[in-house]
Formats: sequence, C-alpha cells, structure tokens
Amino acid sequence: MEWNPQVGIPLIVFGAVVLVLIYLFGRPRKPGQGERRATRAGGEGERIEPTFGDAGSTDAATQGELDVSWNDETEAATPARSSVGARPEGKIERIVTLFIAARPGTPLAGTDIVVAAEKAGLEFGDMGIFHRLVLGRKADGPVFSMANMVKPGHFDMSRLDDVRSPGVTLFMTLPGPLPALDAWEMLLPTAQRLAELLDAQVLDEGRNALGRQRIAHIRDELRAWDRQQERNRIRPGR
Repeated sequence: MEWNPQVGIPLIVFGAVVLVLIYLFGRPRKPGQGERRATRAGGEGERIEPTFGDAGSTDAATQGELDVSWNDETEAATPARSSVGARPEGKIERIVTLFIAARPGTPLAGTDIVVAAEKAGLEFGDMGIFHRLVLGRKADGPVFSMANMVKPGHFDMSRLDDVRSPGVTLFMTLPGPLPALDAWEMLLPTAQRLAELLDAQVLDEGRNALGRQRIAHIRDELRAWDRQQERNRIRPGR
C-alpha cells in the first residue's frame, strides 16, 4: 500500500497530540501536590494544587517541543488501526481537556470504562481510543475523544479484564466539526454521565473539581473563540 501523505501526516500529528495529553495529565502528581501544609501554629495551611500549565489552551506548535517518551517498564500492545474518529488534516489551535478520576483506592476496571463509554454515546476507533462523532458526518472527525489516563493512553480491547485505571481523559481539539461552544455542550454532559456511571468525579484541566464558576469561564472562553473564528472568516481579503 502506497504512503499517502495527505492521510498519513494528519494521523501522525493527531497521535502525537494524544500522547502529549497522556504525558501531561496522566503522570502522577509531584510529592506534596494536592495536600495542605500545616502552619507553624499547627493549623491548616494553604492547599498545594497540581501545576500542569494552561492545558486548556495548548498550542499545537508548543506540543512539538515536549518530551513524549514514556520509559514504561512494559511495552503495551499496539491497538488495531481504525478509521473511526480519525481527525482530518488541519492545524490544531487549541485543546480543551477534562478528566474523569476514580475515587481514592477504587481504580476503574477496563470493562466498566468500555460499558460506560458506550452508554455515553462514544465509539471505539482510531488510535485505540473512544470518540464522539457527529451523526451522519463521521468523516468530519471527532467532536471530542476519550483516552485512558494510563500511558500510552489507548485501550487494548483484548485485555480489558486486566485493566485498572485511575481515570480517563476527555479532550477536544479545535477547530473541529462543530463550533467550539456547541462541542463543549456535548463534552460536558458526557463527562458528567461518565462520572455518574463510574462513580467517579469530573476534574478540570488542572485536576481540580469542576465547579460552576469554572464551567462558566470555559463557556465564555469558547464563545469568544467562536466569535474570533467567525471574524477571521468574514475578514476582507480572506
């Protein structure tokens, strides 16, 4: 089969984005992150939050500078290739990320993750991960995708009984097949449904509990992003 750069290059880029997301957000917290330091008087101190940078607005150019080597003890099996959810050619300008995190001491079973994904309307496909597609427009690529929080991020469907994961990562790349705000309005309820089915919790890109204020802020950001895209399309001379 001949190499087709118009198909192969976008797949390689999309695969690199998935690996970068798992590297950034799937790795363990640094010692002390998420804990509270005691004050000298013995009282409760300031909470130390995880620091992962501004993952909600990751630029595609920056991703090429990141180290995506895993150094895993065991080599994971490569998932079967599928065209379902393959992202069409195009520059990735922004990535929006949410996490579905298991509760402490109760990792998620692989079979439970797959059942929950299917109930939430996700479809297994390209890169060995799950995708939410636009009905009747699958060729337009995924609205958003779901990867395993454990490196390298894909799901080996032949070994699901052995899978125990601290959670999954939901991410959408922009521009996509839908306006950013419309895509978010599909992503958020899917994340909440998955959390309900898995008895887990929804976290934002900084691994903090996703509250109303943060949801409103994300909506405002994506609404502004859509407006900017619209202005770019109608700008004279373009």
